[in-house]
Amino acid sequence: MTDQASGRRTARGSEHTDLLSQYGLGMALGEASPVGSMPRPAAPANAPAALQNLVALAVQLCNARYGAINVITEDEFHQIAAKGLEPLMCAREDSLCGQVFKYGHTVVVADCTEDPRFRSNPFVDGRFGAVRFYATTPLLTQDGVPLGTLCIFDEKPGNLTDQQAAGLETLAAQVVDVLDLQLRTRQLDATVSELQRSNELLGEFAGRISHDLRGPLTNVVGLAELAEDEPALQEGPAGTYFKRIGASALRMSSMVENLLGYSRVGGTAHLETVSLAEAVAAAVDDLGHHVDGVEITVGDFHGHADREQLRVLIQNLVANAVAYARPGVPSEVHITGTGIAEFWRLDVADNGKGIPPEEYDRVLEPLVRLGREGDPSGTGIGLATCVRIAQAHGGRLGFDQTPGGGLTVRVWFGSSPA
Repeated sequence: MTDQASGRRTARGSEHTDLLSQYGLGMALGEASPVGSMPRPAAPANAPAALQNLVALAVQLCNARYGAINVITEDEFHQIAAKGLEPLMCAREDSLCGQVFKYGHTVVVADCTEDPRFRSNPFVDGRFGAVRFYATTPLLTQDGVPLGTLCIFDEKPGNLTDQQAAGLETLAAQVVDVLDLQLRTRQLDATVSELQRSNELLGEFAGRISHDLRGPLTNVVGLAELAEDEPALQEGPAGTYFKRIGASALRMSSMVENLLGYSRVGGTAHLETVSLAEAVAAAVDDLGHHVDGVEITVGDFHGHADREQLRVLIQNLVANAVAYARPGVPSEVHITGTGIAEFWRLDVADNGKGIPPEEYDRVLEPLVRLGREGDPSGTGIGLATCVRIAQAHGGRLGFDQTPGGGLTVRVWFGSSPA
C-alpha cells in the first residue's frame, strides 16, 4: 500500500471513529483483538432497551435462533445488543459481518458452508461456531454512512422471503432511529449544560456590575441630598439641578436592582410544597409601607414551587397592582391558588387600571412600559421577571380582566395548566 493510500485509509478510519463516538458507541474503539483469537465478552454498551427489543423482533420475523446489532470499526467487531447469545467482540476479519460490511446492502446466505466467502470463517468451520443460515443488513445514517449491521443467524440452513428481507431492513432503519435519538439527547444534554454554565456566568457578571454601579450611584444620591440641605443651594437653578440629579440617580439605582433581579431568577426551580399564604405574607413584608392601606386577601392553598422565586413573583405582581391603582379607588388585591400541588394556577386580581387586551403580549417584554398619563415611573422589568419565574416552573403567565374592572394575572405552575 502506498503512503497516499495509507493516509486515506487512516483519515476514513478517524472520521468513522469520531462518528461512533458522537453516537455514544465509543466502547467499540478499544484495542482490537488479534485475528484468529477467541471472541471475548463485549464491553458494556449501555445501549437503549429499545435496541434489544428490535433484535428480538428481527429474530422472530426471520425465524432464526440468534440475532445481534453490531458496531464495526476498521479492526473490530462489537455486538451492542444480542438475542440468543451473550454479546461478544472479536477482530473484524474473523466476523461474518466484517466480510460483507463493505457491500452496503442486505446479504442473505442460505448455507454458509456452501458459500466460498464464509466456509473457512471461524464462526462457520467450528473454531468459534457452526453458523449455517446468515442474513445481515447495514445500519446506515441519513448521510449513508454505515455504523454497523443488524444480523440474524442459525446453526441450520434457512432463507428469507422478500417480505422478511424487507422487514429486516425496516428494523435496521429503526435501530438507526433509536441511535439518532440517543445522539440528539446527548447533544441536547450538552447544550443544556452549556446554557446553565453560561447563565451562571451571566448572573455572576450581573452581580459584579450591579455592585460596581451601586457604589457610585449611592454616592451621587448622598451628595445630592447633602446639597439639597445646604441653604445656600436652595435658591436659583442649582437647587433644581441637584433635585434632578438625585431623582435620576435613584431611578438608575432602581433599574440596576431590577435588572439584577431579572438576571438571577428563572433558572433552576428548587420545588417544595409552599404555603401560598406564607409566600404572600413574606412578599407583603418586603413591600413594607408601599402596601399600607391596601386590602390584600389570600386563599389557603399549598402548591409545588421554588419558595424564593414564588415570593419574588408575588411581590412584583402586588407592587404592580398597587402602583397602577385607579385614582380615588382604594386598592384591593385578591390572591388565590387552584388545582393540585403538582399542577396549579396562581391568580392575582386587582381593581386597578388594568391593561388593554391588545397590549397583553407587549408588556411581557423586558423594558416595555405603556407610558399612559398618570402612570408611575418604572423600569418595565417586573412582569418580564414574572414570566421567567413561570417558565422556570414549566408554566406560563397570562392576563384576564377582573370583573368590575382591573387586571387578573394568571400564572400556571407545572407542564399541564391547572
